[in-house]
Amino acid sequence: MLGIIVATIFISIVVNLLLKKLHLPTIIGYIVTGTIITYAFGLHEAVDNHELKEIAEFGIVFLMFTIGLEFSFDSLMRMKKEVFLTGTLQIAVTTLFVYFISYYVLGFDFKTSMVLGTALSLSSTAIVLKTFNETREISKPYGRRVLGILIMQDIAVIPILLMITIFTASSGESVVHLIFQTTIAAFALITILFLVGKYLLEPFFEHVSKSKSDELFVGSVLFIAIGASYIAHYFGFSYSLGAFVAGMMISETKFKHQVEADLTPFRNLLLGVFFITVGMQINFAIIAQYFFTIVILLPVLIGLKYVIIYAIVRVDDTKRVAFKTALSLVQIGEFSLAVLELARNNHLISPIYSQVLIVTIVLSMILTPIVLKNLSRIAASLVPEDSMMVCNALQVEHDTKNHIIVLGYGNLGQEVVKELKKDEKEYFIIEHNLKYFEVGQQQGEPILFGNAAHKHILESVKIKRASAIIVAIDNPEKLHLICEVINDLTKNIKTIVKVIKCEEKEALSPLHLKHIVVQNSEVAKALVKEIREI
Repeated sequence: MLGIIVATIFISIVVNLLLKKLHLPTIIGYIVTGTIITYAFGLHEAVDNHELKEIAEFGIVFLMFTIGLEFSFDSLMRMKKEVFLTGTLQIAVTTLFVYFISYYVLGFDFKTSMVLGTALSLSSTAIVLKTFNETREISKPYGRRVLGILIMQDIAVIPILLMITIFTASSGESVVHLIFQTTIAAFALITILFLVGKYLLEPFFEHVSKSKSDELFVGSVLFIAIGASYIAHYFGFSYSLGAFVAGMMISETKFKHQVEADLTPFRNLLLGVFFITVGMQINFAIIAQYFFTIVILLPVLIGLKYVIIYAIVRVDDTKRVAFKTALSLVQIGEFSLAVLELARNNHLISPIYSQVLIVTIVLSMILTPIVLKNLSRIAASLVPEDSMMVCNALQVEHDTKNHIIVLGYGNLGQEVVKELKKDEKEYFIIEHNLKYFEVGQQQGEPILFGNAAHKHILESVKIKRASAIIVAIDNPEKLHLICEVINDLTKNIKTIVKVIKCEEKEALSPLHLKHIVVQNSEVAKALVKEIREI
């Protein structure tokens, strides 16, 4: 066993180093590692090892715990539309579509069709939230949509598992008992976690922090995360749901940032184990035997989920947000694997169909990190801005000149505008995030809604006659794309950009930029200057 563990660590390091050179995410490296060790060491039976699955699931537990740290109960209530309306609609509509196809087209019975519908409606919490956490896209409009739907999917696992139990129950009386038991358990869980969070959590951490022991503090964090997960599991709910609620409770305290810093190494390590177990479920014999079935099934399922999610989100949001939300959630997730396994054990689905679906699910999960890494680039090239929004925005006079153009009205853009006002400079803002656009409108700013990577948007604010263009955007890929477009129009003679580190400055070197502010360098100078003045 020790030899296998050492080999697994070595293989994962080598594979991930190679993938890093290809700019591919480490998630794929862990999945590939799982597949390699399964065939290299003959670990096919280990895929069904209960203890290994329990350990791997705690990667998702710690991920949901850290996500919970970012969202208090108040912020969750502000997201009630994304969670309870959009999330519920996505699950219900996807389940119904898959049910009708399975029942009326493929000829499966009612129970099997319902299991397939609910299982395939779920997406991958582990992959999507890990990637969005790393790229900080979780706070963007589509990131909040995605998070809301994923939270609802985690909650939906409870009734899905209950449904499978009901399908295998023998009498109507036992079904009523199960529903009653689940309701009581939900009430007990919420009550316990609420009382602990409100009255015990902060005093507990205050006593621990007074010991000035890092080991005790880390141990206390693990105790809270694992303890809340165990309590949720004890009452019949998923581990991750309990962890998410515990994270939200701690987010109300002053210890949230220290807790997140201490837990991150455990989260990343156990998530790696989880993705390795996903890779262990790739069965090449099944792929070879049912190759054409999988080749057809994979794009059909992805396409179906995309259309459903896009249509639901598009009802009250922009094309860009709907596109990014749908594309982020087209894969089928880790909880689907658990649902299919339980259904197979209870003879609700054929072992062959279960295996084909498991391979299809894992392949969809492998594709997801690649898609998410290039999400903004794909959206920029495929989805035009909503012309209605642009037309209803700012109109710049034809003879305007010697003005300043600010691209982006996030935190940095807002600070830039404050300074320009002090100098009484004329300026115009371009913002493609609907949230910040509305903030600018409410503040009476001269702001235009549109994508600054499109030439006609830049030309509409008379970019060639501007005295300066300030690019106040944090996303390096998007910044590079915008600078390329500006370079075509003005040769970047008057463009000023901010990058975080020197490597980003070097990446912009072919674009004739003469005014680049490196954040890390400037902050370092300011800090050292403060030291000299002490």
